[in-house]
Amino acid sequence: MKVLDLQCRQAHVFEGWFASEDDFQDQRRRGLVQCPLCADDQIEKRLSAPRLNLGAREPVQPRAASEPAAMGAAAPQTLAAPAALPPALQAAWLELARKVVAHTEDVGAQFAEEARRMHYGEVQERAIRGQATPDEAMELLEEGIAVLPLPLPAAAKETLQ
Repeated sequence: MKVLDLQCRQAHVFEGWFASEDDFQDQRRRGLVQCPLCADDQIEKRLSAPRLNLGAREPVQPRAASEPAAMGAAAPQTLAAPAALPPALQAAWLELARKVVAHTEDVGAQFAEEARRMHYGEVQERAIRGQATPDEAMELLEEGIAVLPLPLPAAAKETLQ
């Protein structure tokens, strides 16, 4: 099993698992490898270190806040390093997208029509999602119907391993 660090054109970084390098290249050529955040299929490999399982280590006990740092050692950082923020934000976005998918009904291209029917009391209100053109979205807003453009990546609609 090959674990690859991947990146899309929008610089979203994610991990992919493939049977081999050939498997990755084949799936990439067929457009099957997509960014889980934006669904971009223009994916490139990033440099990544091999993963070696050399046995379990004994867990490190966290130092108490009142315990002094070792001589010459820097004080522990309380804020996340800037490099750690984008993956955390990416994970949070994907979690939010999955929650939206789990708690809404997909009405597809009928979104604008269904939103109007709910707004005017023709059908019971419920949480929906779907597709609308920019013009349809503007018309809904002009009618006082609240809509929120929310691009949902394909990965949010399925279980990832």
